[in-house]
Amino acid sequence: MPTTATTEPDQPVTSSEGRPVLLVISGSTRPVRKSTALAAWLHGLADQQGAFDIDVVELAELGLPMLDEPHHPRLRRYQHEHTKAWSRRVERADAVVFVTPEYNHSYPASLKNAIDYLNAEWRDKPLGYLTYGGVSAGTRAMVALQPVVACLGMRPLPQAVNVPFVANVVGETGAVDANETMTKSGQAMLAALAKAVEEQRLLRAQPTA
Repeated sequence: MPTTATTEPDQPVTSSEGRPVLLVISGSTRPVRKSTALAAWLHGLADQQGAFDIDVVELAELGLPMLDEPHHPRLRRYQHEHTKAWSRRVERADAVVFVTPEYNHSYPASLKNAIDYLNAEWRDKPLGYLTYGGVSAGTRAMVALQPVVACLGMRPLPQAVNVPFVANVVGETGAVDANETMTKSGQAMLAALAKAVEEQRLLRAQPTA
């Protein structure tokens, strides 16, 4: 069975069977956030697929302050232990999913802050989105993220999960009532991420001239 965990900031998940690691980032920090439940739902779906070991990051629990490093992150001259731990955790991942709501046609400051702490650690990682909101299903958050992840050299995939009217999907207890469309979208995104990771592995294995 895949290794799955929601781990502490300085304890990234470690694959015991050589599977790639999928970092699922729950991007909201509000006490009533839905990202926790949706990240757990995706976690379960990924377990069923079996292609990844899963590392779920709750930004509300990660405890990153507003960016407080004195040097540009591209230099990787990190001064603080919370940055070093975050760097190790992202570096360990082979692919990433942002689970994010839409706030004012964009995404939460907590997610932007977590992204901005690092630079090279994000590069070349296949990226999926699980967005949610009202009638727009969080798609404007996804659009707002596109120039950011392009600048960082990430590889966003066209497959995504976009959840409209999230209050009808995530109950007060955190139970997720996923319909067939949502489930199929999640399965397609996970399959695309697994394929992208494998393609990268094969490319890196090729001898250089």
